Amino acid sequence: MARKTVARQRWRRALLLISFVAFPVTMNYLSPYLIVDSAFQGIVNGSLVAFATMFVGSLVLGRLWCGWACPAGAAQEFAAPVNEKRIGGKANLAKWVIWVPWIGLVAWGALSAGGYRSLQLLYGTEGGISVAGSADRPIIVAYIIYFIVVALFVGLAFGLGKRAGCHTVCWMAPFMIAGRWIRNRFAWPALRLRAEAATCTSCGRCTEACPTGLDVQGLVQSGSMEDYECTLCGNCVDTCPKRTIHYSFSSGR
Repeated sequence: MARKTVARQRWRRALLLISFVAFPVTMNYLSPYLIVDSAFQGIVNGSLVAFATMFVGSLVLGRLWCGWACPAGAAQEFAAPVNEKRIGGKANLAKWVIWVPWIGLVAWGALSAGGYRSLQLLYGTEGGISVAGSADRPIIVAYIIYFIVVALFVGLAFGLGKRAGCHTVCWMAPFMIAGRWIRNRFAWPALRLRAEAATCTSCGRCTEACPTGLDVQGLVQSGSMEDYECTLCGNCVDTCPKRTIHYSFSSGR
C-alpha cells in the first residue's frame, strides 16, 4: 500500500512539472485577457473553451485540474517550502472580487459584438505556441507576460503561504467552484474524498500535508470532506497512517 500511495504522489508531481514546463506553450489557452479581447470581436477563443471545459468537468471531478494539472498550482507547490503558512477564510473571497467584474466585462464584450459568431481556438497565438508572439503582440511582450504570471503566483506563495494564488487571485478556480457547488446541490455521483472519523487518531498529518493549507483533520472530524478549496490532490489520502481518508466516486456529500 505504501509503495502505491507514494507512486501516486510521484505521478501527480510529475504531471504538475510537465504542465509547468509546458506553460510557455499553453499560457494563452488559460488567458483571462484573451477571453475579454476575443469577446469584443465575437470570437470564441481557446481559453474560453478551456474554462468552459473546466466548469463542465468540475460537475463530476471537482477541482481535480488544480491538484493534478494546473501550471500555476505547480509553481506554487514547488515554492511551498519557502512559506508553509496556511491561509484561507476571507482571503478566499479575493478571487471573487476579481472574477465577478471580469465575467461582467466578458458578457459586455460579447453583447456589444452581437454575440459570439466564430470559433478561433488559436486566437492571439502564433502557431499554437503562446510565447511565439503574434502580429499584435511581439515575442518579447509574450515572454514578459509569461514571467509576470509566474512571478505573481510564486510571489504570492512566497509572501502569503500555501497556494496563496489559488486562494486569492486565480481566475480559473471560480469556474470549478461554481461547478462543484451545483454538483453538491444535486448530490449526483462524483469524485470526492470520504473519511471514517472513528479511525482518526488526530495526528494532524493530513492537515500538514495539504498543499492548499486546509484543516483536513477538522473536515474528517466534521463528517464531511467537502471544501471548495480542495483540489483532490490526494496528499491527505496518501499521508494518513490509518487510511482514514480515501477517494470515492459516489453520490452525497
